[in-house]
Parts: sequence; C-alpha cells; structure tokens
Amino acid sequence: MTDIHSPFTLGRIELQNRFVMAPMTRARANDDGTPGPLAAEYYGQRASVGLIITEGTQPSDDGQGYPMTPGIYTDAHVAGWREVNDSIHAQGGHVFYQLMHAGRMSHPDNTPHHRQGVAPSAIAPGEQIYTLDGMKDIPVPRALTTDEVEATVKDYAYAARRAIESGADGVEIHGVAYLVHQFLAISSNKRTDRYGGSIENRARFAIAVAQAIIAEIGADRTGIRLSPGFTGMGLDVGPEGPDLFRYLVAELDKLGLAYIHIVHYGEDNILHDFRRIWHQAIILNRPARPREDIGKDIASGLADLESYGAHVLANPDFIERVVLHAPLNTADHRVFFGNQPEGAAAGYTDFPTLKASRKGVQA
Repeated sequence: MTDIHSPFTLGRIELQNRFVMAPMTRARANDDGTPGPLAAEYYGQRASVGLIITEGTQPSDDGQGYPMTPGIYTDAHVAGWREVNDSIHAQGGHVFYQLMHAGRMSHPDNTPHHRQGVAPSAIAPGEQIYTLDGMKDIPVPRALTTDEVEATVKDYAYAARRAIESGADGVEIHGVAYLVHQFLAISSNKRTDRYGGSIENRARFAIAVAQAIIAEIGADRTGIRLSPGFTGMGLDVGPEGPDLFRYLVAELDKLGLAYIHIVHYGEDNILHDFRRIWHQAIILNRPARPREDIGKDIASGLADLESYGAHVLANPDFIERVVLHAPLNTADHRVFFGNQPEGAAAGYTDFPTLKASRKGVQA
C-alpha cells in the first residue's frame, strides 16, 4: 500500500511527498501582471508539499479574466516569477505554473488592452464578474476565428517557454471552466469549423494546446487539469460528456504528459476509467475532502498524488500538521482574494505555523 508521505517521480523531478498544493487564484499580482511583492514568501512558506501548482496565470493579454492576476508572457513577468521559483526551490520544493486563459469569463475593465473577451462562440455565460468597480455583467464574447484559435495555441506554447525560462519545473494547462473547457462544452461551443461539433472536434483545442506546449518544453514538464463533473459558469458538455472526457484523456495519454489533475465531483466510475486508460501520474482533487480521508485515494491506487487547496492556503505547514495530527487553521473565504484592509499580508502570508504558535505560548 502506497503512502502519501512517500516520494514520487513526476516527469523529470523527484517530489519529497505526494501532496500537491492546488492552484488557487489570490488576485494579488501587480497591475502589469508580475507577481506581487509577497508572492515569493507566500509560495515559499508552502514548499513542504511535494508540488506547488500556482494560481492561474494568463498566457496573453486576451487570456486575463480577473483583476490582479499574474501573467507569464513578458520579460517583467519572467523576472518576477524567478523570485518565486527561487524561494520555492530554496526550500526543496517544486513548482508548475497553471496556464489559464479565461476565455469568455472576462471583462474589458479587467484586461490591459480593455478589449472584449474571446471564446469559441459569441455566447455569454449569463453571469457577473468582479471588477475593481464592483460586480458587472459579463459581456458577450467575440468568437475566435480559426486562425485566431491557432494563434491562441501558440500563446500557450510561448507562455510555457517563458515559464521554464523563469525557473519553473513545468506548466499545467487549466482545462476547467475557462477557455479549454469552453471548447469542450456544447453550451459555449457552436462552431462549425474543425474545433466544433463532434467530440473529436471539441477536444481538438485542448489536444493542440498540449501538443504545442510539449513541442516547446517537453511532455515530462506538462500537465493538464480537467473536471468531467464541473457544471458551473454556464458550461454543459451534454449527455456525451463522459465519452468526451474518456476520448480526451485517451488522446492526451498518447502524448506522454507528466500528469492529469482531476477535480472530481460525483461517482468514482469515471476515475476508474481514467486509471485504466491513463498511463502517467494522476493527481486527484476532491473538493472539501475530509481530513480523515487524506491519503486514501493514493492507498487505494486510484491516484498517485492528492491536491489540496484551502487547507494549504491556511496552513503553510500543512504537511507537519498532518504528520503530527495537529489542528488546522481555518480558511476564511473573505480573505481569499486581493489585498485586505488589514494589509497585504492578511489572509496571505500571516497564517500562524505550529512553530510560531509554540513560541508564542513559551513567550
């Protein structure tokens, strides 16, 4: 029986354990998309997990959906992220950037060029989005032309190369809710070209992005995050959804990616299907996984690694607390995003560790 605390070889890196910090948007980047001044400290504090997957990081101006999210496509971005990577690596950790193109989940007020969002088809999600001026309706996006779809694939590849230049160990393609998922869903993709219609066509964009990134940085530095059960943000993959995801995972398996990262809702049947058809690592995220279930999916063989979000956000020393069966700090959703009234560190780098708490008691 495999233990979650055991080491694991992921692509070309050796992880000290099988815990993964899930990607979590924090909305604390600078206006130009460079990581904020406390980003290196924030990620470095959490480097005891085997792998850190960063917050969603846009590959282009068009890819930005929310304010104060980071990018990785300019020299300034590369320099800013290099400090983050150095902090993580100094603690013995490893890091993949999550490349996130928001697609139609965007607003002109949130992008550097103030342009309309882009998507597979000109269909709004029917939701509101946060801007620095408050909540606003998401406008109808502009449908990408076939040539623009292919240019967007190149944006992902370029961002992946810049990520490696900055010192990242690899990248994860964000395939949940945003542009990749919008191509998969029949509710957001009404295209009649080679990127719409059939299962094979709707999966084509995700596969093309993976292929382009692999050509730039290698399959062993590339992962993808998917969620067959996700139904938010106006997305519907239709009754053929399970077949679509089985097809997509099987095609991606042929490319030799380092891992798939599954955000799982519902019954486990499809997870068993993935375990059978996928021959590389599986990272499994179960939202709101109870503490007593930590490590169970690895022990059962259903996953190779497990990812955790809010627990790692609120507990920089999450691994130590798990080992010692110590109580966990509680994550407060009110401090998840943006700079707080109490200061930039509030809800970001100020969560107490066991060591600090013990010192406080001794004092």
